[in-house]
Amino acid sequence: MLDLKGEAGTERITSLSDRGHGFAAHSTGAADAIGVVAPDTVSGSARWPVKSALFLLLAIVAGVGAWYAMHRPAPKIAAVSPDAVPLQLATVDLATVEPRVLTRMLPLSGSMAPVTQATVKAKVDGEILQLSVREGQDVREGDVIARIDTRHLQAQYDRELAAVDKARADLNLAMLNRDKNRALLEQKYISQNTFESTESAYAGSVASLKLAEAQARVAKVGLDDAVVRAPFSGTVATRLVQAGEKVSADTSIVTLVDLRQLLLEAAVPAAEIPAVGIGQQVRFKVGGFGQRQFEGEVQRISPMTVNGSRAITIYIAVPNADRALKGGMFAQGELVLNSSEPVLAVPVGAVKFESAVPIVYLLEGDTIARRQVTLGTQTEGSEFVEIRTGVQAGDRVIVPDIGERKPGSKASVRDSAKKTA
Repeated sequence: MLDLKGEAGTERITSLSDRGHGFAAHSTGAADAIGVVAPDTVSGSARWPVKSALFLLLAIVAGVGAWYAMHRPAPKIAAVSPDAVPLQLATVDLATVEPRVLTRMLPLSGSMAPVTQATVKAKVDGEILQLSVREGQDVREGDVIARIDTRHLQAQYDRELAAVDKARADLNLAMLNRDKNRALLEQKYISQNTFESTESAYAGSVASLKLAEAQARVAKVGLDDAVVRAPFSGTVATRLVQAGEKVSADTSIVTLVDLRQLLLEAAVPAAEIPAVGIGQQVRFKVGGFGQRQFEGEVQRISPMTVNGSRAITIYIAVPNADRALKGGMFAQGELVLNSSEPVLAVPVGAVKFESAVPIVYLLEGDTIARRQVTLGTQTEGSEFVEIRTGVQAGDRVIVPDIGERKPGSKASVRDSAKKTA
């Protein structure tokens, strides 16, 4: 509400009226005495609730619009299939299937055993008086391993020696009689029959001496066998008896092995035997020796397959001068197979596996094709692998991974030299 008083008030009303604010002066005289209220001021106060409702409505509309804009689903964008766009390949991404001479490696495994090993047995009956070796002890050829009680054997030997002496005395007497009778026969003092009897007695004495000497030698052999000696230089693997035990002939006493030369037995598939030959090299590792590699050489090949399998055993000679390897150790390695004829091969990276099945992708014209293949013997660290079936010489295989491309999709080869220029 606006109070207009005096001449100053009249002039302000006139000024506001001139500017179009809707104010008018009715009487300058009455205006001096009382306060006049502008009609527009009253009507403006009445319109405030309407404006508030209008502003509230606009706010609600704006909120609804914002909520709709935030929750409106994104427009769908059509997905582009990777097969719809041709695959770009460089010339280095392709490899030609062609014959190559590969040094193939045949994986093998087996256990090792000493080439020379023996179970030393007793040759006579008796009690073990001394056993001077234990497991792991080295012995030289001829060293004493055990001694057996020899008292009865010594007595037998002495008896045989006495029999030899008696037989030799009988022979001397027979020789003397023969010489005398020969002289008497020449003088015609005795008959020929008498001389022949003397000659026969002499021959019998000679035979008796030989028999006695043979029996003495047998007794001497038994006496010597009571001392058990090492048949070769090696290491005692097991000791089977103890001192004081009663043993008989053929009782095992110790097991002796020579670790300087070992033999590795490995089974090889029969299909690979034509490529295996005497003298081929074998490289292998043994658990516990880290990355140390041992070498051997194929020495023998079994003429028959192992019962119940299609594998053939090969025997590999392994030198072991430092005796680091022991009998019974398990070895895993590779046999170097020198391929005499070229075989079809592709880079190792071109072979993919789907559910453990080897496949390759080919580029036939401008189309990708998929082929299942059969691999040959693989060599660890080799850049190429043999392909026995599934591809032909001259086919172009794709080396890198082609992602989700499917057989039948298009591909093009760009010239790497042109792109570089």
